[in-house]
Amino acid sequence: MSEINESDSPAPAAAADASDPLAELRRERDEMQDRYLRKTAEFDNYRKRVERERREHADQAVVDLLQSLLGVVDDFDRALTIEAGPEAEGYRKGIELIHAKLQDVLKRHGVRPIEAMGADFDPNVHEAVMHESSADHRDGEVIGELRKGYMLGDKLLRPAMVKVAKA
Repeated sequence: MSEINESDSPAPAAAADASDPLAELRRERDEMQDRYLRKTAEFDNYRKRVERERREHADQAVVDLLQSLLGVVDDFDRALTIEAGPEAEGYRKGIELIHAKLQDVLKRHGVRPIEAMGADFDPNVHEAVMHESSADHRDGEVIGELRKGYMLGDKLLRPAMVKVAKA
């Protein structure tokens, strides 16, 4: 007969896993790797959120500055509508030059005026401050512009204040 050696018989797997230091180390390694991957993903999300918020703050600062400049543009527009005598022609030319430079700066930064006159009233870009009955214009047509409106790219920077015709 042959002898059976205890080392040749397979040991129960559950008993080996419980006391096996290698299995315990593998489990710890897997847990640590899982925690590492989660922390890496959390940090990546945090970094993206901070970057997005930084861009939003910078964009808002630009919008605030441009809106402040639009008040100056309005003042220049009003100054250019005033009729002056020949003695003030030099001042008028200076105002026209400054106005042109300011318009150029706005244009370079993507600011463009809203063309309101003759257009149909659009509450998304116009602010109706007056209605006037008019037989010469269609109902809802913009017949007067009290303050220019401006767009910054596709975003409304300031609505145009308009007078709208009523049939």
